Amino acid sequence: MELTGNQRKKNIARWVSNQIPKAISIILIFAFGVWVGQNVALPFGSNQAPVFRILNKNTPQHVQVDFAPFWNVWDKISTDYLERARLDPQQLLYGAISGMVDAVGDPYTVFLNPEQNAEFELALSGTYEGVGIELDVRNDQLVVVAPIEGTPAAKAGVAAGDKILEIDGINTSTLTIQEAVQKIRGKTGSRVVFRLQRDTKVFDVKLTRAKITLKSVEFEDLGGGIAQIKIIRFGDNTLTQWSKAANKVVTRGYTKLILDLRNNPGGRLDYSISIAGDFLSKDTTVVIQEDSSGRQVPARSESDAKLGNVKVVILINKGSASASEIVAGALRDQLGVKLVGEATFGKGTIQKVDDLAGGAGLHITFAKWLTPKGTWVNQKGLKPDIEVKLTEKDIAADRDPQLDRAKQLLR
Repeated sequence: MELTGNQRKKNIARWVSNQIPKAISIILIFAFGVWVGQNVALPFGSNQAPVFRILNKNTPQHVQVDFAPFWNVWDKISTDYLERARLDPQQLLYGAISGMVDAVGDPYTVFLNPEQNAEFELALSGTYEGVGIELDVRNDQLVVVAPIEGTPAAKAGVAAGDKILEIDGINTSTLTIQEAVQKIRGKTGSRVVFRLQRDTKVFDVKLTRAKITLKSVEFEDLGGGIAQIKIIRFGDNTLTQWSKAANKVVTRGYTKLILDLRNNPGGRLDYSISIAGDFLSKDTTVVIQEDSSGRQVPARSESDAKLGNVKVVILINKGSASASEIVAGALRDQLGVKLVGEATFGKGTIQKVDDLAGGAGLHITFAKWLTPKGTWVNQKGLKPDIEVKLTEKDIAADRDPQLDRAKQLLR
């Protein structure tokens, strides 16, 4: 039976009055979230982005949405479900939000419940329990962006670009990235089985989880006045470790540097801008952010180019993504730095992270990024100036032809 607006409100009021205070809080939080969605401007393109509102509210907006079906389903589940006494209203709310965010259809726009958000923050800090891989979705398929050096995944031969078909027998086509992460992570010493596809080959890999403590930056003297700095990730401790490594280059008088960004899955955008800025003069464009309206905003270097006199070659591969692509693209466009290796992963969007009430989190894709010359790498990556492949035979024989070619360019 169809109800009038007043009848529906009376029914809602009657149901709310019979619920525990926790349920009242949930509805208030939801109402506040709706208000925020209507009244808080997005950082880019706020004048063009559609704003959603509850139907029949007096404030004129661009798009109308009738929330009656939501409240109708909420009422029916709360009153008709067989085991309704076991329902957790908070989890129902999180489920509703997750469904809404998933409907956006962007693998990088995700809602994280408090447990998932805590795991994300822990991983960004550099310590967690798992197998040591970065994930993404390509063409609706879960793939390995990069195995992290020294972790169980890397030691077992998991490679960038491998498709993960199953995790412990569960088809990954039904999983979001965050759901996959939760299934992969677990207590140290426990086991997880991947079914992988590499080109046409399908095979299983059994991994034992371990405590992963990630370094962000490694420094090495290669001899002949050549230093190598490997940036493994752009996490919370990256900038501190980078500064120490860069200072070694300056104080020890190195004139040549190999910047190794292979299998670097990215991370913090602001850190990639700072690191690229150490090679560029002040106010030089590092990356361009473009919003939904097409408005472009350049992010410029702010440092004093302390590495500006060092000759640089950059190593890349298909595990180089996001922030590492920003650094590589900026130094090639602005300084003509040569990229050696294989084409990068191709993640050309930017997410902002919002912390929500109760410990939950929301990641929203709000812009795409372009190299200083306007190249959008999304889905295609950066192509190397000098292509050098690293084969499984090379790895087994402890050879690194990509590094060897970079050294030749600097001699």
